[in-house]
Amino acid sequence: MRRIGLILFLGVLGWHSLFGQSKTKPNVVIIYADDLGWKDLSCYGSTFYETPNLDRLAKEGIQFRNGYASAPVCSPSRASLMTGKYPVKTDVTDWLRGRQADGKARPYEKMIAKPIADQLALSEKTFAELALENGYRTFSAGKWHLGEQEQFWPEAQGFQVNKGGTSKGAPVGFKNDSTGGFFTPYLNPRLADGPPGEYLTDRLTDECLNFLQQQKDDAPFVLVYSLYAVHNPMQAPRALVEKYQQKQRQMGIQPDQLFRKNEPWMAFEPGWKQRTVQSNPVYAAMLENMDHNVGRILDQLAASGLAENTLVLFSSDNGGLSTAEGSPTTNDPLRAGKGWLYEGGIRVPVIMRWPGKITAGQISDVPVNTIDFYPTFANAIRQSTQKDQDVDGEDILKLIAKPGQAKKRALYWHYPHYSNQGGKPGSAIIQHPFKLIYNHEDQSIELYDLIDDISETNNLVQVKPAIAKKMQHKLQGWLTRVKAKFPDKNPGYVDGDVGSRSGRDDW
Repeated sequence: MRRIGLILFLGVLGWHSLFGQSKTKPNVVIIYADDLGWKDLSCYGSTFYETPNLDRLAKEGIQFRNGYASAPVCSPSRASLMTGKYPVKTDVTDWLRGRQADGKARPYEKMIAKPIADQLALSEKTFAELALENGYRTFSAGKWHLGEQEQFWPEAQGFQVNKGGTSKGAPVGFKNDSTGGFFTPYLNPRLADGPPGEYLTDRLTDECLNFLQQQKDDAPFVLVYSLYAVHNPMQAPRALVEKYQQKQRQMGIQPDQLFRKNEPWMAFEPGWKQRTVQSNPVYAAMLENMDHNVGRILDQLAASGLAENTLVLFSSDNGGLSTAEGSPTTNDPLRAGKGWLYEGGIRVPVIMRWPGKITAGQISDVPVNTIDFYPTFANAIRQSTQKDQDVDGEDILKLIAKPGQAKKRALYWHYPHYSNQGGKPGSAIIQHPFKLIYNHEDQSIELYDLIDDISETNNLVQVKPAIAKKMQHKLQGWLTRVKAKFPDKNPGYVDGDVGSRSGRDDW
């Protein structure tokens, strides 16, 4: 009788209420920056950029010092965000369409990658589709970059509304500092042009605010704001640019102090260099504008009475652009940047706020990865703690509840491509505190202690051979299990002057 009574009691009360769960399903807001580096926020150590609203979000939630993107470039990380899987499982391992668009490799590249998918397959279940199944409204604003054709855009992947998400990875139609690109006309089939002078980040935020203002208590929602900022082209509102030009002048740094061009890999392309100082006024202005708009969304959540029941997560799709295409920022003390498997390419800001679930003001060194976002959202949406089959990530609440155990798990990367920023094909594994990188060109390995050597300058392969062997074996086992594609020899590789430089492994 007691057992029957308990079952009836649970049927009335609800399983989740018994275990401290709210009867009201939480809202989910994801703000996902493009090319934002680990050191680009004030709360992560920047002394040039100004980000008061994101700093506020960090104080109101938890800030992860060991946050990672699942890839060093954008589309693969975005596929992970949507599915909770490593990019290798979705066959989206490079930006779309990447260098496979012309099917050619550069003569200084020893290898050529196998073809990959042109889109996130419709058979993949996104967390937006999961949200729809659970009675949520779903909204997407900004960058998508997960399909060349519109049948693979957000509307086909669980989002009821799509404002600005297409095949493009960056704003198009750039004409000058105030027209095209980030300024209207946008030439975007999913976003109408605005009045003269309208700025894309402001406009997409307006779309987010319009959606939030329409929300009532009758249904929860998922809002994904995938910023085009701070990706190229470098454009920002004039007044903000002038503010940072003045700040740059006050620093007194000479142009020859901003970059270094003294490593072998830099010889192949004239634009390959590494920025050493955060001082680009346009980039700083784009960042402040982005931060201002994040603040607008946070303020709207508060004004609408939604903040207390909303999970907010902020992160970036890859590390800051520091070695090519203008090199607008630096990730120092992290090595390299976007397009590389060194820390500068994959370590990113991760901030999460969820009142009642996450104690405010925490700074955590628990490693978290883009793959962890999906299971976190899924469990919040379902109000459960179940583990989805074939999802690689872990619920972040579980990770921070057992930090010692969380630090022991292995995280993996597979990037069998040459990047536009100088990076070479490689795979990597991190298992606290060590990181191993496997270089596909010459099968060499690098081993670093990320606590003692966050800049990855001291290769420990010869010093700690047992650890290197164990981690390499674990990485190779994972690559086999996920059926990773490996690059082939490039038949167009030119040995000799150019080729001898590409063969150097001290980059």
